[in-house]
Amino acid sequence: MTLNLESQYLSMKKFSLSILAIGMCMSALADAPLAVTPKQAWDSIYPSVEAQIKAPQFRDRDYRLTDYGKRSDTPGFLYTEMINSLIDRCSSEGGGRVIIPAGTWFTGPITLKSHVNLHLEEGATLLFTPDLKEYPIVLTRWEGMDCYNYQPMIYAYGQTNIAITGKGTIDGGAENANWWRMCGAVRYGFEPDKGIISQRIGRPQLMEWNENGTPVEQRVMGDGYGMRVQLVNPVKCTNVLIEDVTLLRSPFWVIHPLLCENLTVRGVHIQNDGPNGDGCDPESCKNVLIEDCFFDTGDDCIAIKSGRNRDGRRWNIPTENVIVRNCRMQNGHGGVVVGSEISGGFKNLFVENCIMDSPELERVIRIKTNSCRGGVIEDIFVRNVQVGQCKEAVLKINLVYEQREKCDRSFPPTVQNVYLENVTCKKSKFGVKIEGFDDICNIHNVEVKNCAFDGVTTDSNSLTGLYDNISFTNLTLNGKEVK
Repeated sequence: MTLNLESQYLSMKKFSLSILAIGMCMSALADAPLAVTPKQAWDSIYPSVEAQIKAPQFRDRDYRLTDYGKRSDTPGFLYTEMINSLIDRCSSEGGGRVIIPAGTWFTGPITLKSHVNLHLEEGATLLFTPDLKEYPIVLTRWEGMDCYNYQPMIYAYGQTNIAITGKGTIDGGAENANWWRMCGAVRYGFEPDKGIISQRIGRPQLMEWNENGTPVEQRVMGDGYGMRVQLVNPVKCTNVLIEDVTLLRSPFWVIHPLLCENLTVRGVHIQNDGPNGDGCDPESCKNVLIEDCFFDTGDDCIAIKSGRNRDGRRWNIPTENVIVRNCRMQNGHGGVVVGSEISGGFKNLFVENCIMDSPELERVIRIKTNSCRGGVIEDIFVRNVQVGQCKEAVLKINLVYEQREKCDRSFPPTVQNVYLENVTCKKSKFGVKIEGFDDICNIHNVEVKNCAFDGVTTDSNSLTGLYDNISFTNLTLNGKEVK
């Protein structure tokens, strides 16, 4: 009898919580701003965004590296000074192309300057040294947190009209024997008893500085902290072009534009199997075009960001107006991702005409954030995407990502206005997977329309937590329409 009464009590409590949750969602929906329709977005906002993105133009003058210096016969010779001096000269004289000829050029970090197009001829390779002594300390952002760290391999700060172009290769030279082991994972070469300095020291310290509001000028990493560098990191730059190059073996994120405006990444081939090997991560950027690119990565292929926790909210600069089209994604944690360092918010993503296919591609469209972040993620439009297979879900929205993170959890984010149309997938575990909060209704207006997800091994979608206005229109899972 006691068990029966207890069971009745629990049932009544669950029913009461369900009624409360429905009320919360209805209230949230009433307060939510009216969403633009997908047709209005594609017909008006998309062309407006596209018109604002223009590749930089350069003076018709070439500065060929071998015209200003000779090849060295010394093994291990670094061309760092020779390359940077020529970039300085080109910039000071009004700009043009700094041409890297065919061959392998071993170098330390390169600093781009205004009006310079760093052009790698076909057969040219910039190969970067793993010697940390060659990397000075500069201002950057690491996983959405402001700091001073080793200079990224190709870096620019506050420049305008810059480019990296050509059919050559930029090789970060990272492998388990050097950069990758600094992540602190045994499978990437880390040996706990060998005295290797890893980000197990630097990352928790930087996260603590972020949470405590430690002034950025006091957040000096470098030696003793084990924080890896990005391959390409333009910061506070306008009119940026990265075109046609092949990018390999980055120590950390491959392309990380930060606080940039008017960015084009076109025809780039990215292959990076290393830890945190994101392909292209525009952070707090405005007007971004990523097209005709190939991604095969050890983490997210494209991950849109806007700062982590306190730092992101302090800057409060969203990423906005991003177009991703005609790209091909192979391995990765996600094809096109928003988050997780997204505290400044995000608005206006257009993804179309992409092909994704790999048993090691975990999700196709992914939104990941948590209650440490805050911010509003809104207006995401996806159409005409073909997926061979992915491991988990075609669409995943996760508001409870990284629950072990130590942080102030009083900043619940909002995700609203997410639309997928004409997306097909031949194999996945779930079609749509949504993980909302149990006590706050912060996911609004999600529509999956005219989509076919076959080979779904669970034969279902998975929706948990609170959400409102989730609709499936002409969506089939394994040939059966979802009502």
